[in-house]
Amino acid sequence: MKNTVVKVLVIASVVSPVAVLAQAGKTAPTTATYIMKEEIDKIGATEQSKSTRDENVKIVGLGYENFAVGIVHRASTRTPAPPAPAGGGAPAQARPCGRTMATLPAGGTPGGITHDSQTEGYIITSGGGTMFTDGYIVNGRHNDQDPQGGPNGPTCGGMAYGVKKVVVKVGDVVVVPPGVVHGWADIPDHVDYLSFRPSQNVMQAGWVNPTLAK
Repeated sequence: MKNTVVKVLVIASVVSPVAVLAQAGKTAPTTATYIMKEEIDKIGATEQSKSTRDENVKIVGLGYENFAVGIVHRASTRTPAPPAPAGGGAPAQARPCGRTMATLPAGGTPGGITHDSQTEGYIITSGGGTMFTDGYIVNGRHNDQDPQGGPNGPTCGGMAYGVKKVVVKVGDVVVVPPGVVHGWADIPDHVDYLSFRPSQNVMQAGWVNPTLAK
C-alpha cells in the first residue's frame, strides 16, 4: 500500500504541470532562449543618459507563467530631479492603494513601490547604493498599466514606512516577491542591475526589446 501511494504521488508531481497547461490552453516551450551579453550591453548603453530607465530585453513564455530578463539604470539620487511638467502627477485612472490615512505620518521614505503579481530578482552589475524593502505604503496610487514589454505589470507606488535599508554593491542579489515594498533610498553615483522577473502571464510572451532590431 505504501509503495502504491508513493507511485501515485510521483506520477501526480510529473503530470500536474502538463495538466495545468492543457487546461489553460497553453503549450510548454520546447526550446531554450539565449540572451547574449552584447544584447544586454546594447540596451544598457541607451539608458546611461537617463535618470531612471528600466527595460526588459526579452520576455519568455513558459506556459504556466512568463519570465522577463531586463537591465535597469538609475542615476544618482543626490542630483535633483527636473521639475514635473505642468498637469503632471498620478494618471487619471490611478486608484488608492496601500494603507489609507488622513495625513501622511512623519518619517516616510519616498519612492516605494510594490508589484501586484510580479517577482523581481536583481543582480547588481555596476555602482551601488542603499536599497529599501519591506514595510508598507501609505496613501499610494495604483497603476493598472500593463504594456506588452513591461517592465512591470500593475503597481502600487507611494510613501513607504517601516522599511529595511541595506547597502548593496556589485555582485549582490536581491529577490523581491509580489506585494513587497522596494525602492532606492540613496544612490551616490549610479546603479545598474540585471532584472529577472517571473510573473503570472503579465506582459507578452515572446516580446523582444525594439532596440535589438536597430
